[in-house]
Amino acid sequence: MKLTAFSKILITLLVLGVLYFLYTKFFRPALATGGGAVTEQVEQKSKVPASTKPSGGSSAARKTFDYTSPKPVGGKLKGVVELGASGFNSFIVDIDRAKNWELKKAEWGNSMVYDNMASADDIRAGLKRYITNILDYGVDGKNVHFVVSSGAQKVSSTQKIIAQLKKMGYVVNTVTPEQEAGYALKAAMPSSFSNSAFVVDIGSGNTKISWVQSGGSTRGLESYGAKYYKNNTDDETVYRDVLAKAKQVPMNRRSTCFMIGGVPYKLAKEVRQGKERYTVLKAPEGYNAEGAKMKSGLNIYRAIRDATKCDQYVFDWDANFTIGFLLGLK
Repeated sequence: MKLTAFSKILITLLVLGVLYFLYTKFFRPALATGGGAVTEQVEQKSKVPASTKPSGGSSAARKTFDYTSPKPVGGKLKGVVELGASGFNSFIVDIDRAKNWELKKAEWGNSMVYDNMASADDIRAGLKRYITNILDYGVDGKNVHFVVSSGAQKVSSTQKIIAQLKKMGYVVNTVTPEQEAGYALKAAMPSSFSNSAFVVDIGSGNTKISWVQSGGSTRGLESYGAKYYKNNTDDETVYRDVLAKAKQVPMNRRSTCFMIGGVPYKLAKEVRQGKERYTVLKAPEGYNAEGAKMKSGLNIYRAIRDATKCDQYVFDWDANFTIGFLLGLK
């Protein structure tokens, strides 16, 4: 049957009507839901201030630590070279009679001497460079000190460095883990927090946990360091040991944990804002474990958190246990 022009128009209108019905019923809602949600999400993200944007998958706003350390008045420059388990470093500090201090310069070394990749001449040259930089800054030679960390004393190649220093006429100070824990506390904990906080120093060779006891004396405990994996020690053994040590921190000293050390440094680096001195760390599960040392360090951090239930961990960018050593000098 041959269709008239009018019939063709009716059929066309009918088809268009069906297509319009399908579009309004199915396609338009789908487009609105998909495209609209994405646009709204982007707009919401753009409204979040930079200082409170979630990081590491956490929905919580970034925390800050509102504290300003007192500046030294009429202080004296002192220098210290640290022989640690992962290298040697130097610090120049301005310290006054009230033991207020300010870090003026820090120089971090490398681990080559501990990997048996450096000769005695290399070690001596490196130490001379550190010493020269300290003296050129204005530190009196008698105010330059050398300290060997308790973890570094367990590294056989450290003895080569000590021997070279003695040949150069310097006195080398060795410290026990308990002493090192006390020095870390002196440097990292503001005095106003002595009745409410504790300190953790996660080093490569060992971890030190310290706090001020009710009588005013310092208590320090030692556990595994972040390189425990090199000794084929399993995570569970380390976790349980750190957990047992951290549980000894008194309940009234658990409101804040001040942290220093290599692993906390890397954790703080991920969330630091500008040049702030104090950075509040994320919870252990907020970080991705990249590499064996970081994985081990996070295991230690997790044990401390689980033992103390402390929810504020503050990294001090300026503190080092050797600065605490300087603060302990008369």
